[in-house]
Amino acid sequence: MDLVNQLQQATLDLLSGCDVQFRRETRLDIALVKNLPIALIFLPAADIPTFVGEGRVDIGITGRDQVAEHDATLPRGEVSGVEEILDLGFGGCKLQVQVPEKGDISESKQLIGRNVVTSFTALSEAFFGKLEGVGADQKPSTKLKYVGGSVEAACALGVADGIVDLVESGETMKAAGLKAIDTVVESTAVLVKSRNSRSDLLNLLTSRIRGVITAQRFVLCQYNIPRAELSTASKITPGKRAPTITALEEENWVAVSSMVEKKRIATVMDELSKVGATDILVLNIANSRTD
Repeated sequence: MDLVNQLQQATLDLLSGCDVQFRRETRLDIALVKNLPIALIFLPAADIPTFVGEGRVDIGITGRDQVAEHDATLPRGEVSGVEEILDLGFGGCKLQVQVPEKGDISESKQLIGRNVVTSFTALSEAFFGKLEGVGADQKPSTKLKYVGGSVEAACALGVADGIVDLVESGETMKAAGLKAIDTVVESTAVLVKSRNSRSDLLNLLTSRIRGVITAQRFVLCQYNIPRAELSTASKITPGKRAPTITALEEENWVAVSSMVEKKRIATVMDELSKVGATDILVLNIANSRTD
């Protein structure tokens, strides 16, 4: 499954977790939500910052790289109409400078004045402009060419000496005989809103999405611990705000419940065992409201 499809599926799963009920008819880009007075508009990720920035839609999900590309096209001094609300934690990738693996280029500065192909012309122009030390109102001497897709083929076809393209796992890059030599932007999926939007529905959706994302990132860790070791254990599992502590019938023992990052849970369980915790249980969280 490619990155675009992964992002789309993750977004649909997120909407489902928020109880946003809709049916998208085949080939239609607009779907009315059944249980909320809103409509969903399905757009290419690159277009979403424009529609959000101009206030045509209130809220959107896209990549941080796309927001950065949009903002890089704004006139100097203009404030972006796109405001990031939340890092959604999926769709991680990097916008990187890539060159033929068997070529003689090992640094980005060696591409100055040469041909570079990309879908991210504004970010690439800013990157090479900084590399060349030119002013904000000047164009770099590096020759940037726009290609909407199959950017990785540009070097093999003799169109470019290097490219600037998104890298997720790096498999496509390696298959095309390329290597990364620099990173322009690190990206992940983000929730963005129009800077001037203040609707109650926006706040409701944001709260629901934040709750689902929190539930995906955390698990609930429960354990029993001697009260004498509670202070040490609480440092291991501080929770999002503080652990929940309940006295047990057994004297000098307490039960603790705490939210722990899912990626850390194995290490946390090991550390709890070392300080005397028993009956350690890990429970998945279906949804949450932790603000």
